[in-house]
This record gives sequence, C-alpha cells and structure tokens, in this order.
Amino acid sequence: MGRYLIRRVLFMILVLWIISILTFVIFVKLPPGDPARRVAGKTTTPATIAAARKALGLDEPVIVQYARFAKGLVPLPGFWLNEEVYYSWSNQISVKEQMVSRMPVTITLAVGAAVLWLLMGIPTGIISAVRRRSVADRSAMLFALVGVSAPTFWLGLVFLYVFWSKLGWFPSSGLEIEASMWQSIAEGKFWLPWITLAITNAAFYTRMVRGNMLETMTEDYVRTARAKGLSERKVIYRHALRASLTPVVTMLGLDVATLLGGAIITEKVFALQGLGGYAIGAITTNDFPAVMGVTILAAVFIVVANLIVDVMYAVLDPRVKYS
Repeated sequence: MGRYLIRRVLFMILVLWIISILTFVIFVKLPPGDPARRVAGKTTTPATIAAARKALGLDEPVIVQYARFAKGLVPLPGFWLNEEVYYSWSNQISVKEQMVSRMPVTITLAVGAAVLWLLMGIPTGIISAVRRRSVADRSAMLFALVGVSAPTFWLGLVFLYVFWSKLGWFPSSGLEIEASMWQSIAEGKFWLPWITLAITNAAFYTRMVRGNMLETMTEDYVRTARAKGLSERKVIYRHALRASLTPVVTMLGLDVATLLGGAIITEKVFALQGLGGYAIGAITTNDFPAVMGVTILAAVFIVVANLIVDVMYAVLDPRVKYS
C-alpha cells in the first residue's frame, strides 16, 4: 500500500502540473485583447498600459511568467496563490484572500448536502433492493425518477417559493457578511440549499445502490453466508452492502470534489457567497486570475478525491489489494 500511495501522489503531482500548464496557456496567452489594457481601464495612455504590463509581469519572458504562476501553486505557507502574483483584475484584491474567505461557504454546502443525500439515498436503495417489486420499491424508483428529472435551479426556486415565501419555515437565502458560519447554520440558512442538492443527488445514489445490491445478492459468497445460517440482516449489511458501496464511494468522491470547486447553480439561486458565485462573477468580468485560481483549486479537489477513493476501495472490499 505504501509504494502504491507514493506512485499515486507522484502521478497526482504530474497531473496537477499538466493542468497548471494548460490553465496558464488558456487564460493568460489565448484570451483576446491585452490584459494590461483591461486592467488599466478605458481611459489610458501608453505609459499607463506599459506600467500595467510591468505590474502584471507581462513584459517578462513566457517561461518567467509561468514560473511565477507555478510558484503561486506550491502548497506552502505564503506561496499558494501568492498575493504578489495574483491580484484580481476587477478589484485589485488578492485572489487567495477572496477564495479563502469564500471557501467555508462552499465546504459547508458540499459536506452538508453530501451527508443528507447519503442518509437519503443509501437506505432507500437498500429497502428498494431487498423489497423488490413492492410498494416501497416502486415508491423509491418514483422518487429517483423525479429527483433525476428535476433541474437543480428549478427545485431551488420551488423550495424558496414554498418553504420561505409561503410557509415561512426557513429563513431567506443569502448570508449576512457579519454573521459567522456557525450562526448561519444555526439559523437554518443552509437547509434549503442542502435539501436542493441532496434530493437531486440522492436520486442517483438510490438507483445505484439498488442496482448494485440486486447484483451482489446473487453472488456465491452471499448464498454461502445464507447457507451458514447467518441472519438476513447480517447477510445484507455485512456482505452484500459492503461490496455494493464500492461504486458509491467513487461517485461520492467525484461529486463532493466537484461541489467543493463551486456549486455554481445552487450558490447563485440561494445567493451564497461561495467559490461558485466567485467563479461566475470572474467569468462575467473576464477576471482571468480569479478564474485560474478557482480552476486550479477545483483540479486539486478532484485529484485528491480520486486518491482518497482508491484508498477506500481497499477498506471496503477485502478483495482489492494494492502493491
């Protein structure tokens, strides 16, 4: 396992390096227009543009520009997205500072929603598989069909209209700047975003767990466990479910990593100041340093999630061995 982890970490570094090169080329060298002119503003002089180019480091060779960019990605204190290199073109504020301030919102949204959709999707999938063709099974499949078909933005707007505007069960969307994250959670301002994301994703997990359970229940080792006289509960949870969760772990890792990169639609609907809203604002204003920062951060989340998923395979399934 140790040698495998070393190889995976080295491969992860290689992948992130390739992504950094592509990100640098796409957002620094390919976009139309002169970044220095965009930063300097509409009413500029050649001297102002030249000063802006020097301040952005655009007057240096490409290899030097990329070296400064790569230096800002080193995960060491004072280096990652270094403030000396990365300032937003829109407000001249450090990209690192803005991302760090918004990250708790996105992490809270992603983790809370993931816990909810696991609590909803896995038990529903188990019941649906164990009681096949029953009322519970058909109800679960109906829930999965509705959840998969409902767009996230539509579901969020419906929840806001029903549970906030009409019933008043939940507070309004959006977070106060002066309020702490724990205070916002205690006030219930994350419940509607959590439920919106959870319903959509729980539908996928219900169908996946059901399908995996139905397939696993026909395996020889499950029949052997029954023949040994184990109770049906032990057969289901100790043998069938454990093997069925391997694809679920894969899906969970990628889903959470994607949300950590910014749940764009949900954050926009509920006016949450997270990484997704930050990315949308940066794209709208052609703020390429901010877009680059969110892109690299999302790539880090996804690559690390893949590594964690591979390790979890060996924990959940004894048949998986790494060497």
